[in-house]
Amino acid sequence: MRAIRGALSVRSERVVRWIGDDCAVVRAGGACAVSTDVMVDGTHFRLGQATPEDVGWRALAGALSDIAAMGGEAGEAYLSVVLPPSMGDDDVLALHRGAEALAASCGVTIAGGDLARGPALTVAVTVMGWADAPDAFVGRDGARPGDRVGVTGTLGASAAGLALLERGGSGPLVERYLRPRPRLEEGRALAGQATAMMDLSDGLASDAHRIAEASRVGLLLDASRLPLAPGVDSVELAATGGEDYELLVCGPDTLPGLTWIGEVVAGEGVEWTEAPPGAQAWRGFEH
Repeated sequence: MRAIRGALSVRSERVVRWIGDDCAVVRAGGACAVSTDVMVDGTHFRLGQATPEDVGWRALAGALSDIAAMGGEAGEAYLSVVLPPSMGDDDVLALHRGAEALAASCGVTIAGGDLARGPALTVAVTVMGWADAPDAFVGRDGARPGDRVGVTGTLGASAAGLALLERGGSGPLVERYLRPRPRLEEGRALAGQATAMMDLSDGLASDAHRIAEASRVGLLLDASRLPLAPGVDSVELAATGGEDYELLVCGPDTLPGLTWIGEVVAGEGVEWTEAPPGAQAWRGFEH
């Protein structure tokens, strides 16, 4: 534990006590959003394809993406790691160094966690996001007919990167899979104007249904407008590939930094236009 603490840094005056005590002590301020995300070897990654550093980065990125989706300011993170017999001390430190590398770029303090032994590498990450008041956070349930629907960034890179990695490839697409970046700055810029927002962790085709259901509206999406990542030539992959960790956003057309892909309409569910046959059955990744 002393070695792990030496690999990490405190980046916030909110953190009074951290690794080394039975609990972390954090000064509260405003409203707090809390998210927990779990990644398991064989389900969310495969050791050997991903290094321990990659696993630490990916696990923290997935959890921080939830804070981005709410428009919060990233705060503290807590990593609980179940270690298989095949992992030694150096691997444990490498995993925390990977998480710390992302934490440093996001202003996040890894303030605590836990270690245990088990049959498969499992990383459970709890993250805190902060805002001045509860209504400053953006949920999934505020979209209304007449809103535009947009996304940040490009789509399909993570799924394409995984397919390339499984064939022994490398390059920018593989990097997007192994080391995704949560859209924290974009989320904070959109908070206060967006009516509904969530991150694209399971894939646009599934996540769009979640916003439609939560807001009790329909989404009319134009497949021809999806922003494909460089190296991705499949609209279906862009719609169904998981773990892009971009943001799906509803709101007025004055929102910055988005590619507009559709509109919110009265009704329910998701309807695709300018799409290949079978698009209505598109769904994202199911664990």
